[in-house]
Amino acid sequence: MLVAATEFQPYAAILFVIAVAVAFAGSVLILTHLIGGKRLFGRDARGPTKHGTYESGVPLVTDARRQFNVRFYIVAMVFLLFDVEVVFLWPWAPVFYKSATSATESVAMGGVVIGKGFLLAEMAVFLVILLVGYVYAWRKGVFQWD
Repeated sequence: MLVAATEFQPYAAILFVIAVAVAFAGSVLILTHLIGGKRLFGRDARGPTKHGTYESGVPLVTDARRQFNVRFYIVAMVFLLFDVEVVFLWPWAPVFYKSATSATESVAMGGVVIGKGFLLAEMAVFLVILLVGYVYAWRKGVFQWD
């Protein structure tokens, strides 16, 4: 039984955090139900203010279903594309740092020997592909708001 308890010891901190989060969420829900105002926010509140549309505290000017320019969506997609691509720099950076600071010419990562020059060339190709995509979007006029 002692062996089984030590197997799950690394997960004790995670289970503790989950238990604290569940206890906090439950206590907040119970406290808001007990302390919260029933007349203003409960089922008893009726009227146009209660059933009206809430748009960040600002009265509605136009219909929410109006059409937007497609450029908003294109810029958002380009932003997400480049944002996700930059995330790939994070796993590369520690591997490159380890290979650059090691005394030998190459580093063994997961049984594969990786050279410093290969890692640098790999990231250079990756960044060139990103740059080509950025130039293509720029030439297509994605960033122009005329």
